[in-house]
Amino acid sequence: MTNHNQSPRKVILITGASSGIGKACAVHLAQAGYHVYGTTRQDPDRLTKDHPATQLNMIRMDVRDDLSVQQGIDSIIKQAGRLDVVVNNAGFGIIGSIEDTSIDEAKAQFETNFFGLLRVCTTVLPLMRNQGSGYIINISSIGGLIGLPFQGLYSASKFAVEGLTEALYKEVRSFGIRVVLIEPGDFFTSFTANRKKTAQSQTNPAYKTQFENTLKIIESDERNGAAPKKIARLLVKIIRHPNPRLRYRVGFLSQKTAVTLKKFLPQKLFDWIIMQHYQPG
Repeated sequence: MTNHNQSPRKVILITGASSGIGKACAVHLAQAGYHVYGTTRQDPDRLTKDHPATQLNMIRMDVRDDLSVQQGIDSIIKQAGRLDVVVNNAGFGIIGSIEDTSIDEAKAQFETNFFGLLRVCTTVLPLMRNQGSGYIINISSIGGLIGLPFQGLYSASKFAVEGLTEALYKEVRSFGIRVVLIEPGDFFTSFTANRKKTAQSQTNPAYKTQFENTLKIIESDERNGAAPKKIARLLVKIIRHPNPRLRYRVGFLSQKTAVTLKKFLPQKLFDWIIMQHYQPG
């Protein structure tokens, strides 16, 4: 008898699948035989032609819009009849000091990274409860565990994802729904090029030197990061596991170790180590 958890025909939704981690995961899982729906705000037909894996379907969905999310998920249910795995990956980063971040810029960061994820979760949960099974996998970040200089609002959005996911894990377990956090370190993707500088960070002289030096280090770390296929391979292991754990960290050993050190080192010493990395000298 085939184990349901090993079945390659699971129906999977991956948000933000037009580039970066989402694209790598969507292509890898489709090539592995899963029935994958990837979301994009661009032309889905063009992206599907770019990756003609037989099990990959790109659909238009904007996680910032209630109706768009509902219509996208409805279309999957209409075509596939079920939804087994949701990977909440859609997101972007803003960079700039907290002082140089406007409320509108902060809201835009949360609208995609946090509220977009929440919209998808609340839309798919009734479906998964009725099925009595499902996986919700939220892509967080090492920056959701350590507040990173000049990425304060990005870190804040991912800290929020961490808290929400911890609570959801406890709430839906009895319905057969498994909830997981993937916490990547630095990976080489288009995330770096797509990051948005806050408007005031480009004109305020107070942080200029510190900001520019830190940004160079952040971008260097990302350019030297691993390929996102490493996350895709981890994703396959998670959805094949009948009882995955809540958290999976993936990335450089030094970054994963930093999270552990935060728990044990005195706060001042830990913060000094982080600041030495991002602001040497």
